[in-house]
Amino acid sequence: MRRMISVLALAAGLAGAGCASTSDLTALQNDVAAARAEAAEAKRTADEAKAAAGAAQQEASAARAAADAAATEARTASEKADRIFQRSLQK
Repeated sequence: MRRMISVLALAAGLAGAGCASTSDLTALQNDVAAARAEAAEAKRTADEAKAAAGAAQQEASAARAAADAAATEARTASEKADRIFQRSLQK
């Protein structure tokens, strides 16, 4: 982004001074186009990373819910086993 601003400032300065040739302006236009393409690629990459982070967060939430359910089930099974054991001691 800084590069694009610098290129645009340079192009404006050269054009304003009247010392830019057609090939210089073409090169600057190419640089601006390349900077825009890089910015678009960076935005696409950031969007993909954001989507991946969202998916990972959903997976983590599902895993946490499954772990909580498993812990509850284990606690229930342990309590049931303890009751059975206590009854066997009373007999």
